[in-house]
Amino acid sequence: MPLPPPWLTHYAGRALHVLAILLFAFIVIRILKAFTNKLVQIPSAPTRAAQMREKQTRTLSSVLYSLGVVVILSVAALMCLRAVGIDVTEVEVAGGLASVAIGFGAQGLIKDLINGFFIVFEDQFVVGDIIQLNGETGRVEHITLRRTVLRNSLGAIVTVPNGLVGQVANLSRDWSQYFLDVTIPSEAGVPQALAILEKCAMDLRDDPAWSPLLIDGPNVLGVEALALTGTTLRVQFRSAPTRNDDVARELRRRILLEIERAGIKLVSANRVVLSGPEGPSAISPQPSGKPQGGQ
Repeated sequence: MPLPPPWLTHYAGRALHVLAILLFAFIVIRILKAFTNKLVQIPSAPTRAAQMREKQTRTLSSVLYSLGVVVILSVAALMCLRAVGIDVTEVEVAGGLASVAIGFGAQGLIKDLINGFFIVFEDQFVVGDIIQLNGETGRVEHITLRRTVLRNSLGAIVTVPNGLVGQVANLSRDWSQYFLDVTIPSEAGVPQALAILEKCAMDLRDDPAWSPLLIDGPNVLGVEALALTGTTLRVQFRSAPTRNDDVARELRRRILLEIERAGIKLVSANRVVLSGPEGPSAISPQPSGKPQGGQ
């Protein structure tokens, strides 16, 4: 039986070497996938903390897997070049020079990657959280080291480079707080109005359909302001994250019904935002149909 030509043996050996490298890279990627999947902590109980931990570990797992795949494929590509006889030293030198040039032109990208790492590492937010970011409010749909993708209230996809992520308000952690101001005419009886608010607050707390959404309150804080237009009474409550608007709508509905039954004219029932660098201070409320926002 005639022997194969030397060139065929030579190139067949190199092809087998390349296939072995690619097979090894594939196996390492599969091992990496199994390892990162192990990082995801499936909640053993339907608690808020367990669900948040699952979201955090799932986001971290996704980022680590993506980064690991890039590193593995890059190393495998260099090994394949060396296996087919290409001097990778020149490639590495050229790559080093190119990386310096790209570094000057891609400073924004580098900033995105660094910020993305700290977003994941510090657990600022995870996939599924509702956040306020750069003037947009929405649910986090996707996170990578380079960008954060939100879906806002209109259903639009909003992509924000991580380098532009500054102050972030996470609305999905622990609880949400709400201050509801009810303004009655100056001539109306304040004790009667306070009693009505107390009744509405107690009924809401005792309602099995709404009590699971309440963390604290509703609490009637009392008279908040006096003006020529009327007397302002304030109610405060804390609810499950992102459910404060739902609870506030129900509380307004109950207050409106009880106020009408008592024959008291309601001037307004407004949402109030507290802010200030040295502590909370009330911002002038807007009509309830056009709320400013809430905490």
